[in-house]
Amino acid sequence: MSELIKMRDVTKVYPLGQTEVHALRGVNVSIKKGEFISIIGPSGSGKSTLMHIIGCLDVATSGTYFLRGKDVSKMDGNQLADIRKEFIGFIFQDFYLLPDVPAWYNVSLPMIYNRVAPKERKKKAVVILESVGLGDRVNHLPNQLSGGERQRVAIARALANEPEIIIADEPTGNLDSVRGEEILEILSDLHEKGKTIIIVSHEKYVAERGKRKIYLKDGRVEGKN
Repeated sequence: MSELIKMRDVTKVYPLGQTEVHALRGVNVSIKKGEFISIIGPSGSGKSTLMHIIGCLDVATSGTYFLRGKDVSKMDGNQLADIRKEFIGFIFQDFYLLPDVPAWYNVSLPMIYNRVAPKERKKKAVVILESVGLGDRVNHLPNQLSGGERQRVAIARALANEPEIIIADEPTGNLDSVRGEEILEILSDLHEKGKTIIIVSHEKYVAERGKRKIYLKDGRVEGKN
């Protein structure tokens, strides 16, 4: 497998009044194409900050970050947006679905930014929803869906632009263990199909799905296996 992500000596410092919060302290991470990675750590360990930098939602204070051989750390906001649009799909704990539109429309939203024609957007969204077991829920509003079904819609939305990388931030955090396992099965299936999966979690049963684990503590990588 080729190297997809390479981070060297990455730091992230947030100003807080007259002090500074050091969220990441010289992090070195390498992830190969097609890996299933778990990023693990207690609250305040820096795992969410690391996820945001990997996902090009934020930039490092110092250090280098190469994604697919490109130095992301030197890109501006528009360039980072293009990277997210083309290569990265996000799944969050709180789903972040628009409440007043049906499932298929929520899934189609990323395609708008890729200028996919309206009829094609709906057709593709329905196919993706069918792939995550929601073929009979395409016209349902989020409040007509269970928590597990809403997270499936969120996964389908993350897949809309056929990204190379899926980043899941506490994807089972608002679900019971049964629904959580169903979501993890979908992510495992996506990994089997060649997607690079990065899960951020403090839950042991979630983290165990990763084929390789990165442990963070106090902004530093404490171990990898």
